[in-house]
Amino acid sequence: MDLTQGTREEKNNRAKKMMLWFGIISLVMSFAGWTSAFVVSSSRPDWLKDFQLPNAFLISTIIVVISSVSFILAKKALENNHRKATFLWLCITLILGILFIFNQFSGFQQIIDMGYNFTGPTSNVTMSYVYLIAIVHILHVIVGLVCLLVVIYNHFKQKYNATNMLGVDLAATFWHFIDILWVYLFLFLYFVR
Repeated sequence: MDLTQGTREEKNNRAKKMMLWFGIISLVMSFAGWTSAFVVSSSRPDWLKDFQLPNAFLISTIIVVISSVSFILAKKALENNHRKATFLWLCITLILGILFIFNQFSGFQQIIDMGYNFTGPTSNVTMSYVYLIAIVHILHVIVGLVCLLVVIYNHFKQKYNATNMLGVDLAATFWHFIDILWVYLFLFLYFVR
């Protein structure tokens, strides 16, 4: 397929999708770097080998998987021109995203309750990595929530329908990416010591 072919709108849509994928690839590279540094640092003598992730991180993982399902259901409803169902599923996804962040901060509190802070005399390099990876991911979830709010607003303004879903598609792609990324990060932090 020749990328120079098509209407101005088709070219614009392809460009937006391409930019999103460039962003996603750069995020993959960033998190690959942090998880690689985690592995390299695990040979330090002060590394915690027996650390257990807080239960709140498991709960947030379940929430994020459910949020991907709700976004899929929102897209399906839009494809079938069910506006109310689309709005409902988009709002459920938004609420689940907020619950995800709430559970992440609950996880941080559980780590603090175990005696480990991000920095300072009660910090540990292992916990600092956990904080860093989770906080940077939370920042991307916040970006996803902003995208969701824009999609909900545009949906309310009737900018989307079964044949015009670019904004929803872009937001869904990013949302699913940050969801899959968290599942990877959770499994990584759970199994890699």
